[in-house]
Amino acid sequence: MPNPTKVLVTGAGGFIGHHLVTYLKDKGYWVRGADIKYPEFCDTDADEFELLDLRRWENCLQATDGMKEVYALAADMGGMGYISSNHSRILHNNLLINTHTLEAAHQNGIRRYFFTSSACVYPEFLQEDTDVIPLKEEDAYPAQPQDAYGWEKLITERLCLHYRDDFSLETRIVRFHNIFGPLGNWDGGR
Repeated sequence: MPNPTKVLVTGAGGFIGHHLVTYLKDKGYWVRGADIKYPEFCDTDADEFELLDLRRWENCLQATDGMKEVYALAADMGGMGYISSNHSRILHNNLLINTHTLEAAHQNGIRRYFFTSSACVYPEFLQEDTDVIPLKEEDAYPAQPQDAYGWEKLITERLCLHYRDDFSLETRIVRFHNIFGPLGNWDGGR
């Protein structure tokens, strides 16, 4: 690729973000990774990796500068033990990360924005039956997500849709369910 598309992966130091950086590099993209930490188990394949606290507005502007696409994976996250005992911190931090990153992408003229949501947007009562019923996108409404993490993800999904409608920012949303695999943490939950 003579002039590869420049993309930003936020959360590039995390499990999914690290793998996404490698995938995008293999597809010929120029990748900037941004996270508050480096990948834990091996070096990043990113062309550029910036240690940034994306709760801070100016860091989001810096991270999105010069990029064409954003893959937004950054989150204050952990295992269920962390999530269930840090609701206010998770909601506060993730709202800052995602609202700042989305607005910075808009202000820097990003054309495509990929947001990673979660199955936590679905009401828990739809997920309690042992006879698994496939959930549809619209099953997230009426809204009753799982605590703070689920609320933040659902709110940011709505914000992405409004940025699409108001500013023609092409947005895509994926809802992950229990991701695991090579180079992931099994113990510790954070």
